[in-house]
Amino acid sequence: MKRHVCATLLAASVAVAGCTSPHRTPAAVTYLGQAEIPHLSTVDGSVIGGLSGISYDPGRDVYYLVTDDQSGNGPTRFYVSRIKLQNNGVQSVEFLESRRLLPQHRTEFRASSITDTRAVMTPPDPEGIAVDSRRQRIYWSSEGSRLVDEPNSTVLQDPSVRIVDFDGRGIGEFTMPDNLLMSAVDRGPRQNLSLEGLTLTPSGDSLFTAMEGPLFQDGPRPTPLRGALTRITRFDPDTLEPTAQYTYALDPTTSGSGGDNGLSDLVALDDSSFLTLERGRGSRTSARIYHTEIGDAQDVMGVPELDGRPVSSMTKTLLVDLATTPDLKRVANLEGITLGPPLPDGRLSVVAVSDDDFSADHVTQVLAFAIGTAT
Repeated sequence: MKRHVCATLLAASVAVAGCTSPHRTPAAVTYLGQAEIPHLSTVDGSVIGGLSGISYDPGRDVYYLVTDDQSGNGPTRFYVSRIKLQNNGVQSVEFLESRRLLPQHRTEFRASSITDTRAVMTPPDPEGIAVDSRRQRIYWSSEGSRLVDEPNSTVLQDPSVRIVDFDGRGIGEFTMPDNLLMSAVDRGPRQNLSLEGLTLTPSGDSLFTAMEGPLFQDGPRPTPLRGALTRITRFDPDTLEPTAQYTYALDPTTSGSGGDNGLSDLVALDDSSFLTLERGRGSRTSARIYHTEIGDAQDVMGVPELDGRPVSSMTKTLLVDLATTPDLKRVANLEGITLGPPLPDGRLSVVAVSDDDFSADHVTQVLAFAIGTAT
């Protein structure tokens, strides 16, 4: 399987760990089709929705999908799904199980009364998920919470990346760099613009997290006239420590009135290149997939603020603008992306999922793409 995937990516002009070809932009990324999950569908008694991250497990041939449901429609959880793809689209999507995500030293996450300065009992806000087949564990990220206008107290829940076994039982947690910790003053992550993307490199040597938007000290959020800089952090899965941090340049907003734009997810192609998913929501929804490389980007983990400071960022090349993709009539709130298995015609599959906010006005989409040309 590893050799097959490696050959497929090289044919698509992308290098992966163990391949000797230099990093190059994929030659072709083609939209194949989609499936929609009916609103209020359930598995194991939990509502299916709020899909915010997805990761493919080739050994088990299943996908793990995390929901950002904060216990409103079920416990903190992830789903196990089987998605069958064909050369021309999504053949079927089957949700097999719902598994609870459990903390390391408690039986479950519980709601906080919002009386503590740093509310450790507030349910997490899961946004990213990544499977580690070599170490036989799963990583998942929460963007935390920053509520500074509460009438009785300030709620600060730091972003986190936790480790669970395949049954969802907590077994550890990564150390967050200081600049990703919540603060009651205007420093650190903004509310709902924190850790959004999560991916493990194919080699298993690095775990990367992506901030959806800029830190307070890194400048304002994107506008229709200008983009913004956000941060992608590299972690060591063995020491659980951060090892580097890079800047990623977000596009200006193109999602209409009241719109925004953020880095929603990423998936590693090798140790230093990715597919990144940017999406915005306003009077319309925007979504773009880029090929992104660290290249000569500066390590900014020790740089306290980026606003007004010249830094070298990661490079990116547009692959797909979903707003202009033929045959895709509706662009939903896409929040997760992963590499899937090789397709029957030899191309490598890419799968993206959307967050319906558990609303009948929105939709849970599963989109399929292909990298490369058929053999």
